[in-house]
Amino acid sequence: MHDMGTENEDGKMTKVALVTGASRGLGETVSSFLAGMGYDLIVTARGVDALEAQASTLRDLGVHVEAIAGDVADPDHRIRLARAASEWSGLDLLINNASNLGPSPLPSLHEIPLIALRRVHDVNFVAPIALIQLLLPLLKMRQGWIINISSDAAQGGYEGWGAYGSSKAALDLASLTLAKELSSDNIAVVSVDPGDMRTDMQQRAFPGENISDRPWPDETLPFWAWLLSQEPQSVSGSRFEAQAESWEYSGRVAA
Repeated sequence: MHDMGTENEDGKMTKVALVTGASRGLGETVSSFLAGMGYDLIVTARGVDALEAQASTLRDLGVHVEAIAGDVADPDHRIRLARAASEWSGLDLLINNASNLGPSPLPSLHEIPLIALRRVHDVNFVAPIALIQLLLPLLKMRQGWIINISSDAAQGGYEGWGAYGSSKAALDLASLTLAKELSSDNIAVVSVDPGDMRTDMQQRAFPGENISDRPWPDETLPFWAWLLSQEPQSVSGSRFEAQAESWEYSGRVAA
């Protein structure tokens, strides 16, 4: 058993978060922010070296970190994450951030190989739902919340973005549905469009182009500070744009 989930110096239980796609880009930014807030963390990503480097950085902030490399679309990996999380005293926060862009350059939806389309949806939509199903008992223990990372492509109908955008649109609808279904358990669910950022995924989406005009993921930090200061049920069912000038929410989701 791990020594995580113990009481802190104030006598309160340490908060625990699981972040997927945590080694780079937005996942790196958010996991670092959570560590700075004192969250103990379970982090996962496909790249072992990058994940271990990020885990080491997080541990330097004085929190407990368990790094488990793997692919969230792999059922066995999801089971490993759930088993690891079960050794902590509940889960306060699940951030489904890991995403698959699809082939680069981006193919049109009427030409994309179906195997690639399925892969995008497996990572971006099926895997988050599967993780939620596995982790739900732990989230119920803490009346935690779920944050699903979306995209403006979910609403834009952009050429070439059909696979990615449709997977994120499905995740948006799932987030709203789950917010309603889980409100009686006091589990909040929101989706977040982080906006365009200077990341490896953005560069793959625009191969050969200069993306230096995009902001770094740190640009979203004011949003995360605001969101995590809210009462979870008061924002449940909402979809936020992290780089908006201000953030509004629709209020508590009816049971």
